[in-house]
Parts: sequence; structure tokens; C-alpha cells
Amino acid sequence: MDKKLFVISGCSGVGKGTVLKEFMSKNSDNFMVSISCTTRNPRPGEVDGVNYFFVTKEEFARSVEENKFLEHAEFAGNCYGTKKKFIKQKLEEGINVILEIETQGAIQVKKQMPEAVLIFIAPPSVEELEHRLRGRHTEDEAAIQKRMHEVQIELERSKQYDYVVLNDSVEHAVAELERITKSCLS
Repeated sequence: MDKKLFVISGCSGVGKGTVLKEFMSKNSDNFMVSISCTTRNPRPGEVDGVNYFFVTKEEFARSVEENKFLEHAEFAGNCYGTKKKFIKQKLEEGINVILEIETQGAIQVKKQMPEAVLIFIAPPSVEELEHRLRGRHTEDEAAIQKRMHEVQIELERSKQYDYVVLNDSVEHAVAELERITKSCLS
């Protein structure tokens, strides 16, 4: 049975990390979460080759020039990307791979690997998502407004995805992910 690349995206604050963590706690025998490259410095406790592959800006730029990335993007002055070779190697080893990235990168992946399965984690409503973001108390009003603007762009891009999973509860979203992955692998 062929192994697949699943790409998971969702709006900031939608809970995709929580959903993915719960999914992996039940399905780690059949899936692995991909490891991306980044030019940012490791945070306390992060390990090279486990959380990210930490590279210099020069190494990253060289990889872009040599077309070694399946997708790449820049956020807040740092670059992030997924190496084609890493994904291909894991699939050849018989491992289903999950890539958690933003929508722009997911669309890049689909162009290079049309067989990749794109899954968008959606909020119950835009209002509920804004409520969650405000409930974090981690950002000022300008940052929240910027995120809400991004939400509209991401929701528009989600129309290019193979599946949309409503995260009205973690349990429901995980069950939907399990149903989708199972149907794609059978």
C-alpha cells in the first residue's frame, strides 16, 4: 500500500496543533509529523533534527536556489521550508507523513505533489475564532486585527483543499481526521 503525504493547515487560533497532537497520540504507529527547516534560533528545549532542522540563512537560500524545497516561506524575518528529499525518503521508508504548514505553503506542495492530501482545520465560525484569539490575551488589538485579516485569506485558500474539518470540538476534529486518512489510505 502506498504511503501518503497529508498536509494540515488552519487559521491561527483554530486549534490545529491540539487536534494534531491528539490525532498523533492515537495514530503514531502509522504517521509521523514532518520536520521543517528554519533559519530561526532554537527555543529552549528544542532539538535540531527533532523539532526543526536549524540552518543558516545562507544554507536556506542555497536550498531555495537548488530547488530542494517542497515549499518554503518567510515569517517575521525567519525562513521555513520542507525538504523534498526528507518527505520522499520517509514515504519510501513506508511512513505516512503529516506536514503542518500554512495555506500558502500547502498550495505550493499540491503543485509539486498533486497526490498530497490537503486538509484544512476550520473554526466553527469567524466570530468564535476571534473570541478564541482574544481569550489568549497574548496580542494587542492591532495584532488581532491583522490575524483576522489573514483568516479571511486562509478561508478563501481553503477552497483549494481536498477536505475541510470543522473544529467544533477536538474529539470531533480528530475523528474526522481519522476517517479521512483511513479512506485515503484504503
